[in-house]
Amino acid sequence: MLDRFGAEPHRLLILGGTAEAAALARGAAERFGRRLEMTTALAGRTEQPGPLPGRVRIGGFGGADGLAAYLTEARVDLLIDATHPFADRIARHARLAADRAGVPHLVLERPPWRRHPLDRWIEVEDVPGAAAAVGRVGRRCFLTVGAGELGAFAPLSHVHFIVRLIDPPRHPLPLVSHEVVLGRGPFSLAGERELLRRHGIDVLAAKASGGAATEAKLIAAREASLPVVMLRRPKPEPGPRVDGVEAALAWLEERLAGGVIRLAEAARQ
Repeated sequence: MLDRFGAEPHRLLILGGTAEAAALARGAAERFGRRLEMTTALAGRTEQPGPLPGRVRIGGFGGADGLAAYLTEARVDLLIDATHPFADRIARHARLAADRAGVPHLVLERPPWRRHPLDRWIEVEDVPGAAAAVGRVGRRCFLTVGAGELGAFAPLSHVHFIVRLIDPPRHPLPLVSHEVVLGRGPFSLAGERELLRRHGIDVLAAKASGGAATEAKLIAAREASLPVVMLRRPKPEPGPRVDGVEAALAWLEERLAGGVIRLAEAARQ
């Protein structure tokens, strides 16, 4: 399809699955219209993702080589990695694939949380470290690290877990004592206060994901003077990055207006 100037639209691939990725897709569709042909790639971990403009692709690419092949075959002009801050494997594959395919690549990074002086954070480097810390300080844990990380907490038979998930679990959780609460952010401060009170929570375990959608649980824990076992973010991949949707849209505007994309196209021919 040609735009109103008679030129073919440029092709953008967004690696998504986050609120930031969805906001970027909506903003790009509104700002660039037919100048941009957009595809958002989702890993498929969420059963009912929200509606998105443009095309949606579900499933993996087969590592860096598979993604590089896709970028070339689909004639993708621009790649934005807007995945979760803890999706470090995908981030590495995106950087390598973009380099191999000669496609300009940007990371849309969620702003990190800043530690408040009254926060009682216990910062750890990995999930086993988080489980060990929970076992030392708590007996009733609000666990918000995602379904894929629960196995490390299985040995803690003396801890009762309140596990928050987006979708109902497809299989029994590997925890001796637990309850599941379902929810999709953003979460209100009043709701998080009530959850901590109702379940008698004495420790919160979370990933340092950042952003506003799930920050209320940290404020509620701070108010209650609860320890928070905080899993630090993986080290980011090298390369250009921005920390907001508007900055990512400005990056797109610069490349659509300039010759960067045409140079990349020429390199692939």
